Amino acid sequence: MNVNGVQHHILSVLVENRFGVLSRVAGLFSRRGYNIYSLAVSPTEDERYSRMTIVVDGESAPIEQVTKQLNKLIPVIKINELPAADAVERELMLVTVRADGAFRSQVTELASIFEAKILDVGYEAMTLMVAGAPDKLDAMTELLAPFGIVELQRTGRIALPKLSREPSKLKLVRTKGA
Repeated sequence: MNVNGVQHHILSVLVENRFGVLSRVAGLFSRRGYNIYSLAVSPTEDERYSRMTIVVDGESAPIEQVTKQLNKLIPVIKINELPAADAVERELMLVTVRADGAFRSQVTELASIFEAKILDVGYEAMTLMVAGAPDKLDAMTELLAPFGIVELQRTGRIALPKLSREPSKLKLVRTKGA
């Protein structure tokens, strides 16, 4: 994946859900001088594990070296690199934008176009929530900028591999026939 001319890699890292794991992983990147572009951590369907989605700068961190170093950490169970073409990735953004009476309808229309939800409304500003691919959030930010962005926060990416579009019975038949 290429963002602003810089090659990024998405790593999905399954780790034990234990105290200090995030600190150890972040410390590893820091000690090696690797740049983390985005980091999101959450529990999985199994409470014993958490999933870290780490987006790293490909120029500062050779991906093979990163995965080797991560595998040396005891709480790491599994690492997958998710190529952008084979991943479903999303990000969440909260943004407060100036929207007094004269511009409120324009901001509301943009929110509708981007499928954003209006979370809070004041006399001079509105807070919106939008989820989607990083490019979508970038585009919305760019279009809201002329109104005046008061505050903005993004969660960082989360990603899972895309699912197969082939029925499992067809896979079985093709495997046996091959």
